[in-house]
Formats: sequence, structure tokens, C-alpha cells
Amino acid sequence: MENFSDRAFENAKKIKILALDVDGVMTDGSITYDENGVEYKTFNVKDGQGLVRMQKSGFITAIITARNNGTVQHRAENLNITELYQGRKDKLPALEEILRKYNLTHENVAYMGDDLPDICILEKVGLSCCPKDAVKEVADICIFKSSYNGGRGAVRELCDFILEAQNIEKIRSVAEGKSR
Repeated sequence: MENFSDRAFENAKKIKILALDVDGVMTDGSITYDENGVEYKTFNVKDGQGLVRMQKSGFITAIITARNNGTVQHRAENLNITELYQGRKDKLPALEEILRKYNLTHENVAYMGDDLPDICILEKVGLSCCPKDAVKEVADICIFKSSYNGGRGAVRELCDFILEAQNIEKIRSVAEGKSR
């Protein structure tokens, strides 16, 4: 993909795990509460379809988030996310658990984060990624910077980028799975 560096493209060829933060990556970072304090999040359907394609292509998908929320649990189940770690203020130990479980290394990981708590992972992984609207400190260390904001297609663009780098079929039939 012409908008991304050769380094990002080469590193994407080694990816086996796609791990994501939630707020500001899978969502636009907004949190809505009703009068009873119930929290709501809005997810992008195209991002979800990208994650489904990654799953069907054999990638391990993971969510590592500092917050603990039933909405995220439901979304992860809906997308068949392989690994879900919620309530992890220190995110790196969660990633280390995943690497041990699958006997993989940091270079096999693409991680997309948008804010300061993500830096501990972004500094270690093979493909450090962020949405267009990530904070400056994160954007400065990422080698893949999406042209889309969090919750607005950044995850889908990353999924497509990794699949293209690995020469995996770009378009899968919608009939292969339910709409996401």
C-alpha cells in the first residue's frame, strides 16, 4: 500500500497476532452513560469485518484494554476474538501471556493503540500502529499510522494492510459469515 513505509510493509509480513486497545481504537473514544450509569460504546461494522477476515485467515486476534466493560465482552464474543484481556491497566503482562501461550515473539505482533497506556506495548511489537487521531507521543513511535480515526475505519485499514502484505486474498464472500 503506497501510503505506508517499506518498513511497516516488511514488518507486517511477520504478523501472526493482531492486538488492539478498545477506547479510541475500536471506538472513537466516546463513552455514553444512561441515567442508570450503564455504559455504551459504538463500534464500526467495517472494522469488525476486517477482524473477521483476519480470524478466517488464521490470525490470532486480541483485545487488551484497561477498562472492564460488558459491551466489550459482547463485541469480542460477536467477533470471535481469540484473546480478551479487560481491566488491565498495565497491558504488557497481558501481551506476554499471549506470546507464551502461542510460543510467539514480539515481532509477530501488530498492536494498535492511541494513548499513553499503550506505549509499553507499542515500543516492543513488530508492527506498532495507531489511528490518525492518536496522541502525539503514540504517533511518534508508530510505524503504521492509519489515515482513519479510531472507531472510524482505522482497524479495518490495518487488517487490510496486514492481509495485503502477506498476500492473503483481499475480499472474502459476505456469505461466509454473518454481517458484523
